[in-house]
Amino acid sequence: MKKAIYRILDANLDRAREGLRIIEEWCRLGLNNQTLAEECKQLRQELAQWHSWELRQARDTPGDVGTDISHPQEEIRDSIEQLLQANLCRAQEALRVLEEYSKLYNPEMASACKQLRYRVYTIESKLFNSYRHQRLQSAALYLVTSPEPDILKTVEAALKGGLNLVQYRHKDGNDSDRLEKADQLCQLCHQYNALFIVNDRVDIALAVDADGVHLGQNDAPVSFARELLGNQKIIGRSTTNKQELNRAIAERADYVGVGPFYETPTKPGKSPLTKEYIDYVKAKCPVPWFAIGGIDLSNLDAILTIGAQRVAVVRAIMQAEQPSQVTRQFLAQLIRR
Repeated sequence: MKKAIYRILDANLDRAREGLRIIEEWCRLGLNNQTLAEECKQLRQELAQWHSWELRQARDTPGDVGTDISHPQEEIRDSIEQLLQANLCRAQEALRVLEEYSKLYNPEMASACKQLRYRVYTIESKLFNSYRHQRLQSAALYLVTSPEPDILKTVEAALKGGLNLVQYRHKDGNDSDRLEKADQLCQLCHQYNALFIVNDRVDIALAVDADGVHLGQNDAPVSFARELLGNQKIIGRSTTNKQELNRAIAERADYVGVGPFYETPTKPGKSPLTKEYIDYVKAKCPVPWFAIGGIDLSNLDAILTIGAQRVAVVRAIMQAEQPSQVTRQFLAQLIRR
C-alpha cells in the first residue's frame, strides 16, 4: 500500500511538471510573455521540492501497466490552443491526484498542491486571454460571412489563403440551423488556428465555444457578454460615431468596427462615415479597429491611405470566384502598409 501511494505521487509529480513545462515553453517562446513563463517555472520548482528521493525510489516503469494505455485524441493536436488546453488539464488533473493522495503521505504537501492547482487555473485564464488577444492584435483582415450556399467551402478557401479572423453573421433562419453552422465554422477556424467570432448571439458563441462575440449597437451590453463569456473571450462592438466609440471604449470592448466607409447592402440606409469621425478614431481609439463597409480590392488603397490598418470585408471574399486568391491579395496589400 505504501509503495503504491509513493508510485502514484511520483508519477503525478512528473506529469504535473511535464504539463507545466509545455505551457511554459509557449509562454516564453510563442507569446514572449515573461510573466506567465516565470509563473510556470516557479510552479515547477515548487513541485520539485516535494519530489523526494523516497518517492523517486518507488518508481517502477517496466512494471507500470499504464505505459501502453493511450487514446486516439492524445495522438493528434489540431491547433496550438488544443495542445495548450490538453496540457493545462494534464497539470490540473495531476495536481488534484497529488492533493488527494498526499493526505495519506504528508498533509502539508496536500495543502500545497491544492494551492498550486488554483494557481494553474489562474494561468489558464491569463494564457487564453493573452493568446486570443495577441492573435486579434495581429489580424489585419476580418471576414464577416454572409449566408452563401457554400459558406463552409468559401471560408475554408479564405483560411487557406492566410485568413485568421472570421465572424459568423446570419440574421435570418432558425436557431437550430444557425447553431449547427456556427459549430461547423468554429471547428473549421480552429483547425486552421484562426479566431472565430459570432455576430450578435452571445448564447450561440457560448454554446459552440467561439473565441468571442461581435455586438451591434442594439445588441446586449458588453458587460453582459463579458459576464457570460469570461475575460478570456473577445468582445467587439460596432460604431458609427464618436458617442458610440466612446461608449464601446468605456465598456472595455476588445475591438471595434468602424463604418460604413462606403454604402453597403449589409447596412441599408447607413450613410458613409465622415472624415471627422475617422480622424477621431485614429486619434482616440486605444483598441484594434477595423474599417468596414463596402471595402474591396479596388478601394483598399484608399482606405489604407486614410489611416486604417485593419479592414473587415463581406462580399469581397464571400462572393469571390477565388476566395483564397482574393484573401492573399488583401493580406499582401495590408502587410505592405
